[in-house]
Amino acid sequence: MAHLARFAATEAGLRRVLMRRVDRWKRAAEAFGMQDTEAAVAAGRQAAAEVARKMVATGSVDDAAFAESRARRLLRGGKSRRAALAHLAAKGVDSETAAAALPEGEEAELDAALAFCRRRRIGPFGPAEPGLEERRKAMAALARGGFGRDVAGRALGMDPGLAEDRLLAARQS
Repeated sequence: MAHLARFAATEAGLRRVLMRRVDRWKRAAEAFGMQDTEAAVAAGRQAAAEVARKMVATGSVDDAAFAESRARRLLRGGKSRRAALAHLAAKGVDSETAAAALPEGEEAELDAALAFCRRRRIGPFGPAEPGLEERRKAMAALARGGFGRDVAGRALGMDPGLAEDRLLAARQS
């Protein structure tokens, strides 16, 4: 409960935290000189899995709510849909739940690309007249960030005032 009070977690994430706790106990017990800790460790792992299931059953852990909250934060911070899906998968959210949490459409992806551009000071938030080499580097940065060519091109070619207004509107929604 102390972990859940401080951190948002998925069922898989909570199970990992509890399993690490059991492993730390095992190392400490062996360092203290305890023998035959395998039965206690197996019971601890089983209890950790059961606690994680109970937390889901009581509603203390909700993978869908976690995915929605984290997806919103990632997209506002300039992560692409692909990067957000990868992040959620690493946190233990299944692919259907993660896909449902992310907004569909190119407009949400464009908003995320603009946030990426602002953070990196490229495109509408960069130099007024970028050269061909700077534009190529900016496209490469957006591609590495997981954005498609069409979205990257739209983001880099957008008017600075319109881009700023669009980011402000995206943050307020």
